[in-house]
Amino acid sequence: AIKGVIKQYKTAPQSALISRLNPIIRGWSNYYSAVVSKETFIKLDNAIWQMLRAWTVSRCEKASHEKLRNYFRHETIKLSNGKERHENWLFQTKDGLHLFKHNWTPIVRHTLIRPDATPYDGNWTYWASRKGRAIDTPNRVAKLLKKQKGRCTWCGQFFTPSDLIEVDHIVPRSHGGKDEYKNLQLLHRHCHDDKTALDEEMMLYS
Repeated sequence: AIKGVIKQYKTAPQSALISRLNPIIRGWSNYYSAVVSKETFIKLDNAIWQMLRAWTVSRCEKASHEKLRNYFRHETIKLSNGKERHENWLFQTKDGLHLFKHNWTPIVRHTLIRPDATPYDGNWTYWASRKGRAIDTPNRVAKLLKKQKGRCTWCGQFFTPSDLIEVDHIVPRSHGGKDEYKNLQLLHRHCHDDKTALDEEMMLYS
């Protein structure tokens, strides 16, 4: 897919190519972050670098160091974990738009279930917190599970492994609530239905 995009954007501005590639690279990296090694990410980045070098050569005919530096730059990047990395040949525009690299994504290993734990042992705190660490749990759901300590804020009960959990806007969007973290909470689906009904009723009398 990446090779096809680079070929398709052969005459496009560098910024357009970067904007098209970044979602692909980020999505692939996040999806496979639990099943591939850092070495695999590095190999992919090297392969893409070769493709982009060829893309650059096709535009400036000769790959002189000076011409390559119009597309590749020295840059210090701050990663999502707070660490910094110095990149010597980062594919980046003059105004700072740069290509995301696979090896910037941390490897996340699947957390094994405790040998003595079962979904029927009543330890909902453990299971709710585990759900927050599951690799397929959206980031904001995981953060809310941790913030709420595994409990539904409507009924106060712990979430169980079989529960259907939904994200709710504390102040509904229809009432001017914003789609931001501080206005979000996790509720059981049936609790969410009850809250929505109450919100609609209050809106009728407001």
